[in-house]
Amino acid sequence: MTVSVLIVDDHPVVRTGLRAVIDANERTKAVGEAATGEEAIQLAEHLRPDVVLCDLRLGEGMDGIATTRALRSLDAAPAVLILTTFDRDAEVMGALEAGAGGYLLKDVAPDAIVEALVTVAGGGTYLPQELASRVLTGIRKPLPRLTARETDVLRLLATGISNREIAKRLYVSEATVKSHLVHIFAKLGADNRARAVHVARESGLL
Repeated sequence: MTVSVLIVDDHPVVRTGLRAVIDANERTKAVGEAATGEEAIQLAEHLRPDVVLCDLRLGEGMDGIATTRALRSLDAAPAVLILTTFDRDAEVMGALEAGAGGYLLKDVAPDAIVEALVTVAGGGTYLPQELASRVLTGIRKPLPRLTARETDVLRLLATGISNREIAKRLYVSEATVKSHLVHIFAKLGADNRARAVHVARESGLL
């Protein structure tokens, strides 16, 4: 059986290259291309591909994780394989939690892409050894969970502005911001602002 594939990437050159890889063998065939998550969902409903090969960052609109979640909720849900340049733990875990059957980096060999597409189309999971090891570590030691407001504070913190300015931006008191920072520092195991931002970036929370 030939695996039908919908390619989702916001760069036309990348889509062209992936189509060439997919169509170069008898195991896989590209049946469509989309530049955005929204377009991917519409095409998936119409084309009903076996697998959607999706980038993680898609410019404006839905990202790859949101697109994966939406695709997997369709009546005729396709398998999803993420192909991206980003390998931070939070992104890998987020994609898998959203329902992706596999996660590859764009520097892999073409044969690995084909093998991964066939694997996830058959209901399997495809992860390179390094990513699989990190996923297992992440399951054993989950990433810290920040509330939505703590995430807002952390993002503003990363810009270098003061607690007073953060309070103004979020329409809360400075005392409230300090309280959020205490919780953020505790969750991230950080003892200062710079360390909190560093840990958040390393773990994919920013």
